[in-house]
This record gives sequence, C-alpha cells and structure tokens, in this order.
Amino acid sequence: MGGAMLSTTMDKTFVYDELRQVERDVVQGERRLAEQEKLVLELTREGKDMVAAETELAILRRNQRVHDQNRQRFLWRLQP
Repeated sequence: MGGAMLSTTMDKTFVYDELRQVERDVVQGERRLAEQEKLVLELTREGKDMVAAETELAILRRNQRVHDQNRQRFLWRLQP
C-alpha cells in the first residue's frame, strides 16, 4: 500500500510546500553538522576541551535525524 491518499490539490500543495521546507532544513543541518564535526576535530588536534562542542554535535545529529524522518514522512505521503 502506498502513502496516504491526498484528496485535493490543496493537500498536495501543502505537502510539497512542507517538503521544500524540510529539504532546506536537511541541507542546512548537513552544513551545520559538517562545521561542528570540523570544530571537534580541530579541538581534538589542539588538545583543547571539546565537551561543549561534542554535546552540540550530538544535538545536531539528533535534530538531523528528525529532519530526515520528516522528509521521509512527506515523501511517503506523495506516494501513489
């Protein structure tokens, strides 16, 4: 069985609008993750305290999983 039936053009428009926003969130999240991972590596190389940076990285990873799940949910809704 495919995704939930989208009964109206308005429903599809809403899903596409939400999917576009989620896609932006995914891309932005990937950028932030890469920046934070780079920071953690730099702090590690320099022998500096990285507890706060690692904590932030864990939060960003959790948020990214949520964005990925949201993207999958909207893609599923668009399935015939």
